[in-house]
Amino acid sequence: MNKPRVLTGITTTGTPHLGNFVGAIRPAIEASKDSGVESFLFLADYHSLIKCQKPDLVMQSSKEVAAAWLSLGLDPSRTIFYRQSDIPEITELTWILTCCSAKGLMNRAHAYKAAVNVNEEAGEDVDFGITMGLFSYPILMAADILLFSGERIPVGKDQIQHVEMARDIAQRFNHNFSEILTIPEAVVGEEASVLLGLDGRKMSKSYNNIIPLFCSEKQLKKSINRIKTNLLEPGEPKNADDSAVFHLWCAFSDESEISNMRLRFEEGIGWGDAKKMLFEKVNDQLIEPRDKFQRLMDDGSYIETILKEGAVKAREESIELIGKVRKAVGIAALD
Repeated sequence: MNKPRVLTGITTTGTPHLGNFVGAIRPAIEASKDSGVESFLFLADYHSLIKCQKPDLVMQSSKEVAAAWLSLGLDPSRTIFYRQSDIPEITELTWILTCCSAKGLMNRAHAYKAAVNVNEEAGEDVDFGITMGLFSYPILMAADILLFSGERIPVGKDQIQHVEMARDIAQRFNHNFSEILTIPEAVVGEEASVLLGLDGRKMSKSYNNIIPLFCSEKQLKKSINRIKTNLLEPGEPKNADDSAVFHLWCAFSDESEISNMRLRFEEGIGWGDAKKMLFEKVNDQLIEPRDKFQRLMDDGSYIETILKEGAVKAREESIELIGKVRKAVGIAALD
C-alpha cells in the first residue's frame, strides 16, 4: 500500500522568522521523520514574486530558507526537498487548472479580498495595484499540492482556505475530465497555530513584527525585550492568555513548563523576568541550529546540490502526473 503524502513549503521572501519555524518548518520536519509517510518539502520561490520584485532578495531568501530547514534537522535522504522553480510541470499544471477554476472562487480568496478592502478604504479603484499573480496565486498553490498528490497538508489556521480551494479545483477537474487528482486534506495541529509577533498580532513580515529565526543572541534578546506588554507591575497578577510573551513561551515549551509559567503569571511575575526566561528558552533551542545555519550559508554550493538532487526525484513524480493530465484534457501526441 502506498504511503500517505505530506506536502508543505515556505515562500522565499525575506529571512525566516520564529513564526515560520513554529507554523511550518518544525511540524513539516517532524512529519518527515515518520516512516509511515512520504514527505514533499519545497521552497515556494514562484510565490515570492507576487510580493517581491527584488531579484537579489528572492535569491538570498531561497538560500536562507533552505539553510534553515537543513540546519533544523531536515534529512534530504528521507524527503523530497526541492525548489518550486526547478519543476516546470508546476507552471504547466497551474495554467491547465486556471482554465477550469471559477473566477468567483478566486474572488473569495482572503488575500485578494484584503487588498480590495484596503483600496476601498483609501478611495481607490477596488483593483488598484492588484496583480494577476496576487489574484490567482491560490491556483499556483493548488498546483503545488495536486501535482504531487499531496494528501496531508500541514498549515496554520489562517491557511486552511488555500487547501479548501485546492480541493474545489481538484474536484472540478476530476468531474470535468478524469479522476486523476488526489483530494488533499488540511492538517492543523497545535504546533501549526498562528504565532504572535512583537506587537501582539500574527508574526508577519507584512506587519514588521517578526523575530528572525537565526539572528544573533544579542539581537534575539533585544527583539524579545521589544515584545509589547501592558503596564502591570511585578506582583500584580497577569492574564497569560492575553500575553504575546506567554504565547511565545508556549510555542517552545512542554506542558509542564507551560503550566508553571501560567502560575508565575498568576503570581505576578515581572515582565522583565518573563522576557528573560523566554529569551533563555528560545536561545537554548536555537544555539546548535544557528551555528549549522551559518556554516550552510557559507557554502551555497552544498545547498544547491541538495536542491538539484531533490528536483530530480520530484520530477520523476511530476512528469508522470502531468502526462496523465495532458491526456485527460486532450493535449497529447496525435495518432
